[in-house]
Amino acid sequence: MTGTLLSRRQMLHAGAIGGVNLALPGLVTARMDPTRRAGGGAAEKSCILVWLCGGPSHLDTWDLKPDAPEGIRGPYKPAATSVPGMRISELHTRMAPLAKHFAVIRSMMHVGNISNHFDAMHHCLTGQAGAPNDAPYIGSVLSHVRPNQKNVASYFWLMNPGRASVFISAYIGTGGFLGLRHAPVFIGDQNNHPAMPTYRGSDELFAPADTPRLEGRQQLLAGLEANTNSGGSIRLKQEWGDLHRRACDLVTGPGGRQVFELHREPDRLRDRYGRHPLGQNLLLARRLVEAGAGCVNVSGWVGPSPDRDGGASGISSWDMHGGHMGMGNAFGTGSYGMSWCLPRLDEALASLITDLHDRGLLERTLVVVVGEFGRSPKIQTQGQPGRVHWPDCFSAILAGGGIAGGAVYGESDKHGAYVKDRPVRPQDLGATIYHALGVSLDTRLGRDGDVPRPITTGEPIKELFG
Repeated sequence: MTGTLLSRRQMLHAGAIGGVNLALPGLVTARMDPTRRAGGGAAEKSCILVWLCGGPSHLDTWDLKPDAPEGIRGPYKPAATSVPGMRISELHTRMAPLAKHFAVIRSMMHVGNISNHFDAMHHCLTGQAGAPNDAPYIGSVLSHVRPNQKNVASYFWLMNPGRASVFISAYIGTGGFLGLRHAPVFIGDQNNHPAMPTYRGSDELFAPADTPRLEGRQQLLAGLEANTNSGGSIRLKQEWGDLHRRACDLVTGPGGRQVFELHREPDRLRDRYGRHPLGQNLLLARRLVEAGAGCVNVSGWVGPSPDRDGGASGISSWDMHGGHMGMGNAFGTGSYGMSWCLPRLDEALASLITDLHDRGLLERTLVVVVGEFGRSPKIQTQGQPGRVHWPDCFSAILAGGGIAGGAVYGESDKHGAYVKDRPVRPQDLGATIYHALGVSLDTRLGRDGDVPRPITTGEPIKELFG
């Protein structure tokens, strides 16, 4: 048969993968590119980016100001870590002994007064200042320039933060000008996350397919190939065969259903991560990079607090405004309270770093923890206390991926209001991520008119690397 019509053999190939949903961007179709070889190892280096949606207070987490006046310094004390002179919040009881494995950046800043969640998120996650609407996020760029060789998506986002809300960039799921095949695959939400006993992550991705039936189809196809005459395209045969093998691997292999089955992990390990959404999602992130994913973004939602102060939080639980926005005490144990959120981040992040280290994965896995901006030095006192958006100074944590650890980079002023030394802009953070993952900063993708677009205009923070 000629033209665009399919032969009987091609139709049977298509039928053999009929149990797999080919419509999911990035997951099946991107991994089914027949120009890439099947099998192979995990991505040489991966990134887990923990996104603290809402913007955590740097003054109450990683850049405390104990000598600042009352009304600025907050209620928490800085605590010593295992690295002399490096201090973080006293609520970080499990991260403190691990200080040699991570670095703190205290001089993050936005270019311009970008104090709304939407734009601040877009600029941080594209790794650009003044990012155009069609700019791809860092995960999409990594998916394009560093495709992994296993049958698992390159770019995941755990806990769908929602789209086009006041907190979330409308461009989060588009892939930018790189297109939907490089968009993130969203896994889970507030009603279906891996801390829930009813969680069925794999069912969101794959239609039911039993292994014996798939094996039967494989045998049928092998027989057809053996008895087919030599006419037709050898290349087409190879591409369809590759497509079928990848489809079967997605459903039956370690990069398919099994990676989402957290019950395969020991209960003791799951308990160590914390039986809350962030803890279990970070455990799932570790499983995904182990299976070959190149970039996994994790929404930093720790789940609702039983203390109803401020109400049940949405995904942006780090947006701790306090009573003047009806969110309760920003330093309390309600859903929008630092005393609720930070201890859960502490146990989950410490467990991730330890787990990656114990498995020999930390050197090839860059862990980044950041939000879209920081919070104001001045504590708002209308009703219960809180802090407002602050783009001029905030903090981040980096671990693994060649980061030396035990370092503090940059400095804020005495009130944590402005960067005093070694500013780090969104494009510098993006350049640092690309540098850690071995991506050439000379890479060009897309065009502005006749001019090729650079993936970053920033400079990597090479002092952080060992």
